[in-house]
Amino acid sequence: MKRLSAVEADVIRSNQHEFNGVEGLRSMLGDPQGRQQFPAKFLYLSDQDDEPIVEDGFLTWYDARQKAREERGVMRWEYRLYFPTNLVSQSAAEGDLLLIAKHPDGTLLAIVAEKGTTIESQITWLFGFSDLTHPGFSIKSELETEQDRIGFAARVVLEQIGVEPEEEAPNYLDQMLMKFKGTFPKTVDFSSYARSTLNDLSSRDDPDAALVAWMEREEILFRTLEKHLLGERLRRLTQDGVDDTEPFIKLVQSALQRRKSRAGSALENHLEQVFADHGVTYTRTGVTEKNHKPDFIFPGIHHYHNALFPQDRLTMLASKSTCKDRWRQILNEAIRTPTKHLLTLEPSISENQTNEMIAERVQLVLPRGLHSTYSNKQQSWLMDVASFTRHALHRQ
Repeated sequence: MKRLSAVEADVIRSNQHEFNGVEGLRSMLGDPQGRQQFPAKFLYLSDQDDEPIVEDGFLTWYDARQKAREERGVMRWEYRLYFPTNLVSQSAAEGDLLLIAKHPDGTLLAIVAEKGTTIESQITWLFGFSDLTHPGFSIKSELETEQDRIGFAARVVLEQIGVEPEEEAPNYLDQMLMKFKGTFPKTVDFSSYARSTLNDLSSRDDPDAALVAWMEREEILFRTLEKHLLGERLRRLTQDGVDDTEPFIKLVQSALQRRKSRAGSALENHLEQVFADHGVTYTRTGVTEKNHKPDFIFPGIHHYHNALFPQDRLTMLASKSTCKDRWRQILNEAIRTPTKHLLTLEPSISENQTNEMIAERVQLVLPRGLHSTYSNKQQSWLMDVASFTRHALHRQ
């Protein structure tokens, strides 16, 4: 990983695409014999776009002095990395983050993340890099202890960079197939089932830990069931001799849409259980002005619409498993609550974004275990789930 200088950003945008000073990459790419091409996937990430810019191609690794050593005995080494012209390189700018990672199969992942963005902050956190002030590449062969366990927060970031952790709970598959009759159940039913597999866990003791544990368990159980059911449907299409690509495309698109909508619903489902465990009253998706439907209104929507009920006892909570720039969508919801509370499971949101939230009177709420992914300055402002629950109960 390294930060791009002005010269380097120009280099990978123009026709001269070679990085010098890449000695550290030898530990990852080895000593090349001639020009060694690595198949690579290129991504450009920013907070403005939900989907990254993606291109497939090659990175070329070679020693510019190899021929001189072999022919004239000049004992010098000068390793270079060739970065091709593509949409990703053309989007790069000074100060952007460049990450080059090697998959176990030998292919490479080359990511450019826009400077000052949340995704840049998240990638730096995920891979445990802190000091990127020197000009060369910083190299790591292992993740730090904190990131070594692929929890929900790490999964969020990995999926954005095209890496899907292979984690399953096969011991529950037969039980799920029987319980849900070989189909995808309603999200509220699946969330309840996921909690039932952790029956020794209660949010009464630690709502922050419980919420994360429930989300992680539901994610693993869902991926286990999804893998099986999608595999069955794909096999059926193949066995039926379907040679039109459209049914396969529709199946994949449906699966991706289900994943996105289910994660948000699952978070709301588990939050309901937290509130129920603590005796907090609320209305979920109650209608406010201009037909807006905030995720939660406390102590209830009828209190919100009662002009005699004190405004300072009303609370609004939006929940988004990931938020990016979408947090601004909540600003016009529930006009009677000038401070908006936003609960997310997204790690390491940039200071640029949290400063904007503070200016717009949005209070970020995260499970306590994610606070350490933020700077000390940010942590002093963050609210955890237990604190928010007490806050809503006190106002109630």
